[in-house]
Amino acid sequence: MSRLSRRGFLQFSVAAALASTAACSEDEPETSPDSRFPQGGFGAGATAEAVTEGVNLSGKTALVTGCNSGLGYETLSVLAQRGVHVIGTGRTLEKAQQACASVGGKTTPLALELADFQSAVDCADAVKGMGVQLDMVIANAGINAFGELILVDGIERTFRVNHLGHFVLVNQLLPLMNPQGGRIVHVGSRSAYKQAPPEGIVFDSLNGDVVLESGQYYGQSKLANALFSLQLSKQLAGSGVTSNVIHPGLVQTNIARNAPAVIRKGFEWVGPLIAKTPAEGAATQVYVAASPDVAGINGAYFEDCNPVTVNGPNHVFDEPMAQKLWQVSTQMTDGYV
Repeated sequence: MSRLSRRGFLQFSVAAALASTAACSEDEPETSPDSRFPQGGFGAGATAEAVTEGVNLSGKTALVTGCNSGLGYETLSVLAQRGVHVIGTGRTLEKAQQACASVGGKTTPLALELADFQSAVDCADAVKGMGVQLDMVIANAGINAFGELILVDGIERTFRVNHLGHFVLVNQLLPLMNPQGGRIVHVGSRSAYKQAPPEGIVFDSLNGDVVLESGQYYGQSKLANALFSLQLSKQLAGSGVTSNVIHPGLVQTNIARNAPAVIRKGFEWVGPLIAKTPAEGAATQVYVAASPDVAGINGAYFEDCNPVTVNGPNHVFDEPMAQKLWQVSTQMTDGYV
């Protein structure tokens, strides 16, 4: 195969894979503005710096998971720049320390391995020991299994990391949330309604008894993020603390680090043409976590800095499924929540 044709093949392959991740086919669910909530003044091209320009965040405290790269690093950097004390977590303390040391402002690094529930408890205990009140928790970290079934202590890894690890952490941190406007932001994905199984959460797949199709493990974990946020928002109603889920967009991050080599290489070529930069990708989560425009909004799903609803078959706002997921998640994390 010639160099040109090989490059063309790689570009086609990664484009197909990214199209699967972005899932933009015309016959699948699409979004429209959610009439329950006001629309903001920012769109797909906004950056995290732009959505916080002129916003006084001095004296606030935030926790950001996965702070050492991609969206998490951009979120860490911009919030710290705006005067927020940012507690940034990485899979190892060294990674978190390096990230925190490389940005200006007040930061505190902590270790958090989301696949390890005890690590989530230890991380929360460390935050409790700091004596701080949290104004923002941004559950940002995540992985993509690219269709490969891997079990960790009997639980499908993508679901364990993307959902259950944050389920433990967030529940542990709830007592620390500021009752006067504390915000919990779950970083989900359009994959929640584009790639999740048609029936929603396939609970028998969580321990490997049922094997899903390629891409559905990630979609299912992102649907779990949305449903966790939804059920949490119900439980937080009237408390002064809010819970919302966001889709950052298709972003040039290292989430494809575990993908087959052809996809990783192709992403280097095609990604810049179709994906957001990390600065643009972080805009929605930073906007929902920090903007006064979002004050009081609870139980919403955001894309491109605006609350949207999903048209067509989907389970993003499926309240019975959200309740069941909470029950199952509690059972699966027994002893840690």
